[in-house]
Amino acid sequence: MSNPSRPSLRPPARRHTRPGSRRHRISLYLLALSGLFACTAPAAQTPAPTPSPSAEAAELPGALRWVRRSAEYRALVHQAYSVATEHLRDTVPTLPDVPWGVIMDADETVLDNSEYQRRRAVLSSTYTVESWAEWVNEATADAVPGAVAFTREIRRLGGHLVIVTNRDDVRCDPTRANLERLGFAPDLVLCQLPDEPEKNQRFQRVQRGTASPDLPALTVVAWVGDNIHDFPELSQEGRGNPATFSRFGQAYFVIPNPMYGSWERNEER
Repeated sequence: MSNPSRPSLRPPARRHTRPGSRRHRISLYLLALSGLFACTAPAAQTPAPTPSPSAEAAELPGALRWVRRSAEYRALVHQAYSVATEHLRDTVPTLPDVPWGVIMDADETVLDNSEYQRRRAVLSSTYTVESWAEWVNEATADAVPGAVAFTREIRRLGGHLVIVTNRDDVRCDPTRANLERLGFAPDLVLCQLPDEPEKNQRFQRVQRGTASPDLPALTVVAWVGDNIHDFPELSQEGRGNPATFSRFGQAYFVIPNPMYGSWERNEER
């Protein structure tokens, strides 16, 4: 005798639909209708992901990301300015009693223009005369790490600071304003004149004392720049000659700039 309180374990009998019957025709109709809805129903819309700051950074050129984000860039800049500072401290006490100074480049040496580069990259564009003029006129470039402290050391040791830049002379006023805002206070800023495209001519005028009536002839004890043309009589043509680099780390100090420069025109060797 079976226990009435325990449910039966046998599956219920399956009801069979006879082919051609009314029940069978209705089943086929419902099956076809469900397939139609499955084909025509719109797919669920997946919302587009919101770009993250890291996603934007990943789209920037590698050289620009390195300058703006890496510890290595900052380490190299601080290293260059640290060595240059030690050079001044060692050299200045040995100088005769003459006016002396340091010549420095502006862009990517004391002024950090990576924000300008970022803006152009976001627009999938590169340098243009118009966009560069707007950027310079803003006078909002940051200081390259370590640069302000180095120029203060020049002052403390009794030297003069001269900025020699290839920014057009018509952009010199906002350039001076940017430098002053950051605390550089140069004795002189020499921008590029139409008849003076090379820096060598301006270097010589500083050394001869003809660059400004307010500045005497200077014994230049150090040059700092990010481009080989920021150093007297040097160019990319000398890159295969070891003698080209004999004064680097002594009187010449280079700041890393992988974003742009005269090196871009070099061919493979």
